[in-house]
Amino acid sequence: MIYIVSGPSGCGKSTLIKTLMARLPGLQFSVSHTTRPRRPDEAEGQDYYFIAREEFEKLKDDGAFLEWAEVHGFFYGTSLEEVNKKSRLGDLILDIDVQGAHQVKKKLPEARFVFVVPPSYPELERRLKQRKTESPEAVALRLKNARREILESDIFDYLVINGDLNQALEELKAVILADRCLFQQRQREFKEILKSFKSWP
Repeated sequence: MIYIVSGPSGCGKSTLIKTLMARLPGLQFSVSHTTRPRRPDEAEGQDYYFIAREEFEKLKDDGAFLEWAEVHGFFYGTSLEEVNKKSRLGDLILDIDVQGAHQVKKKLPEARFVFVVPPSYPELERRLKQRKTESPEAVALRLKNARREILESDIFDYLVINGDLNQALEELKAVILADRCLFQQRQREFKEILKSFKSWP
C-alpha cells in the first residue's frame, strides 16, 4: 500500500515518519527531490535528493515526477522511478505537501491519504520559530500557506492530530496496521490457513 502523509510545514510529519519507520518493519520511504538548501541535520539521498533548479525543471519537463509542486519558493517532486522501485519492496510512505497530495489523488486514488495537523495555529507558529531553520519572512510564508492547506484537506482519508508525539505515532501506526489486516491484503496467508483446515482429518 502507498501512504501519502501530508500537512502544514512544522506539523511534525517528518519526525513522525522517521520514528515510525524505526519501529514498524516493512516500510519503505520515498525520497523526494528538492531545490531547497540542505539543512545541517539532513543527508543527501536519505532525507531528499538535493538538486539545482535547472536539473529539477529538466526532470519535470521529461515527465519524471509522479507529482511536483513549488512550495515556499522551492521545488519539490516525487520521482516515478523511486515510487515504482520501492513500492515493490513493501508499504511505501510519501512525505509530500498538500499540492502534491492532490496530484497523487488523481493518479493513485487507491492510496491512503493521511493529514497531519498541529493542535492549533499558535502551536504551529511556536514550532516553526523554535526550530530556527528559516528566516522570519520564511516562517511567515509557511504560516500563510498553512492556513490555505488546512482548507484543502478534504481529500484525505485519515486525520492525525500531532499534539503529543507518542499519541500521533500510535494513530499513524494504527492506520498502517489496520490496512495490513484487510482481508484482501492477507489472501496469500489465508490460503495457507485454509489449506491446513482442508487437510485436517
